[in-house]
Amino acid sequence: MKYDYLIVGAGFSGSVLAERIASQLNKKVLIVEKRNHIGGNAFDEYDKHGILVHKYGPHIFHTNSKKVFDYLSQFTEWRKYEHKVLAKLNNEFYPVPINRNTINKLYNKNFTSNSEVEKFYNQVKEKRSPILNSEAIIVNKVGKDLFEKFFRNYTKKQWNLEPKELSPTVCGRIPVRTNTDDRYFTDKYQFMPKEGYTYLFENLLQHKNITLLLGTDYKAILDKYKYDKIIYTGPIDYFFDYKYRKLPYRSIRFEWKNYKKEYHQKVAVVNHVGDEKFTRVCEYKHLTGQEKKHTTLSYEFSLKDGEPFYPVPTDSNSKLYLSYKKEAKKLKNIIFCGRLAEYQYYNMDQVVANSLKIFSKIISK
Repeated sequence: MKYDYLIVGAGFSGSVLAERIASQLNKKVLIVEKRNHIGGNAFDEYDKHGILVHKYGPHIFHTNSKKVFDYLSQFTEWRKYEHKVLAKLNNEFYPVPINRNTINKLYNKNFTSNSEVEKFYNQVKEKRSPILNSEAIIVNKVGKDLFEKFFRNYTKKQWNLEPKELSPTVCGRIPVRTNTDDRYFTDKYQFMPKEGYTYLFENLLQHKNITLLLGTDYKAILDKYKYDKIIYTGPIDYFFDYKYRKLPYRSIRFEWKNYKKEYHQKVAVVNHVGDEKFTRVCEYKHLTGQEKKHTTLSYEFSLKDGEPFYPVPTDSNSKLYLSYKKEAKKLKNIIFCGRLAEYQYYNMDQVVANSLKIFSKIISK
């Protein structure tokens, strides 16, 4: 059978584009996925205890885009959920992002207004200019002490690099607040798929024009199928056979524990900013709303090798990626998109928005 599109990867980028092309253009799509499941890193499944867990760590959906939310709402019902995170420091728990509650508890203050906290930040922050790295961007906002307590160890564990070796975008993603808002995100739409992400993906990919090939490396089938165009969402360096060397990623090893109690921690995610070997712990029942008398948690250990999770944002790595991007631009009838193909850390809603944008360009052509 001849396909109009060969799509490499069944994560959000590949699946959204497959659904749009199949349903709106009535084109035949073959999706090739090297893993034995759909959903990319958002894949979830029930463990042996009946707890719905995210196999690749917590995925929290949030967006300000009505377009993205309305699109995905065709394929899932939602459960209202506002994400909260605590940082464990010296056996005490503090809200993150850093806010007024964090400051009051940590420094035994009694600030009651945004202006008081703003004044405190102004007193402790150190002026850094230009902002060239992740240490500078945090110290410039909240000073050295808060940086050392909440950012330095955690960042070093996560990336195996000092914050001053990383792009400002790493720590710059994390807001600093003066109010008492303990939510991790402030987006307009904060929900979790009611039946889980895998169920959402199953609905995305159920169109009759879509054929799925799981557990298969796309390079093994290129000569076995006929197709007109390729949409590639895999690692861009692998596409070019590591011509300029491998792009570095950070990976994660998960240790799973089940406890015979309703809940083990107060919130879904606890960041361990001290000397523990793991970076964070997630308790999934907070995300799913399941009612069970036991609970499953994942402990995350950051690794150099393994499944690619996070591009390592340094100047040298950005230059290396640009070498591959130049190669990609020379090719016709191939679209490169998604986290791995663009060597970018995107939130899920950003991936969906980008895929819908790409689809609009496909239509216009």
